[in-house]
Amino acid sequence: MRAKKYILSMAVVYMAYFTHGIQAIILSQNKLNFFTQWGYTDEIAGAAAVSLAITATGFGKFLTVWLGGEISDKIGRKKMAVAGGVLYIICFAGLLFSHSFTVACICAFLAGVATSGFWDASLYPAVQEAVKPAYAGSALIGIKAFVSVSGIIYPLLAVHFSASGNWKINVWIPLIFSVICVILAVIAPFAYDDDMKEKVKGQDGNTRTAAQAEIEAIKAGMLVKPNGLVNFITMFYGFLCMFIMYGAQQYTKAFGMTNCGLTELQAAGMTSIYTVGSIVAVVFWAIMMGKLRWNPLKVVLIDSVFTAIALAIVLLVKNVTVIYVAIALLGFFAAGGALQTGLGVRQKMCPGPKGRNTGIYYTWMGLASCFLPYIVSAMTKSIGETDAIYTMMGLLLAAAVVAVLMMAYLAVQYKKIFGESALAEKRNA
Repeated sequence: MRAKKYILSMAVVYMAYFTHGIQAIILSQNKLNFFTQWGYTDEIAGAAAVSLAITATGFGKFLTVWLGGEISDKIGRKKMAVAGGVLYIICFAGLLFSHSFTVACICAFLAGVATSGFWDASLYPAVQEAVKPAYAGSALIGIKAFVSVSGIIYPLLAVHFSASGNWKINVWIPLIFSVICVILAVIAPFAYDDDMKEKVKGQDGNTRTAAQAEIEAIKAGMLVKPNGLVNFITMFYGFLCMFIMYGAQQYTKAFGMTNCGLTELQAAGMTSIYTVGSIVAVVFWAIMMGKLRWNPLKVVLIDSVFTAIALAIVLLVKNVTVIYVAIALLGFFAAGGALQTGLGVRQKMCPGPKGRNTGIYYTWMGLASCFLPYIVSAMTKSIGETDAIYTMMGLLLAAAVVAVLMMAYLAVQYKKIFGESALAEKRNA
């Protein structure tokens, strides 16, 4: 199996995203300690400073992922993986030792650049390239699993070490993991880098790299060329999926308190249930795509349908128990690897350099993560928090319905392009 040769590069990917799972929440989980170190004594001003630092991370991601994908396709995955790890080391070292808010923002920005401009652009493609094409979907979902696991473990460790008066250990942990990522990336072989060196001769007599030959082989297997709408949908799904997932992740607790009459503890429980649902889904879909060979498009279509159903229940049913069940379903179908699986659909139906496709897809995703908080903020000022959160949930439902229609269209187009149904089971490799 191809994965045996590149098992170490897969370890790099999963270790990197375990570390990223910590980076994504390190500022919020250590908020008080960070703004105190930066010299803030007022809690409100300090909290605002931490939020600005988090925003800097988002800008770093959004501005670099597309460019990073293009560069990754040209210079290979190894150099990008190493550079991303080095930037992570700089980021965590800066957060650990600096007493300056400005330096912290620069470090946070670099973390965003490292995450999307270097790691997303190189490691998402790398994990697909390390396995046979039939298992690429399962390999991608593994990224979600490692991010989720670190997101559960790290907050508990952060509370423990902060309570014991050793909060800086919370920064040393991802710093050490980043060093390990760099070391692994230096010694690991990467499939794409090897394919760049390997030259093959096509039927036209021209010599090309093995990576180029793979893309041409996929295109040669198409009965018709994907139309412009297919190209757009496979990109825009990244926006819709992130719009739904980010909205549910960030505002579930607020919805429970403002629209369901729950206490803060009960509402927080909704967020936990959402997270558990997403983790269960990661395992489930990995089995469906890995063992039963389900097409990624089939998975995304099912995810979209049940996401819409879950959101409709949340909006229309007032029974708290039923809402809890619906939130678990929402976590399962909206946040259980749908975003990563959508990237697999993009690569399947619009084959091209994987770094470029990842960059395009994640740029749309980044746009959603910037757009949603902005409109919620604007609506809150205009109609109040309760109505704003309810309207936002309605927008999530509308996005899910649009996703269903788009995936249904892709299913029809898939049959035309490949001559087989994306919904049919295929158990043989």
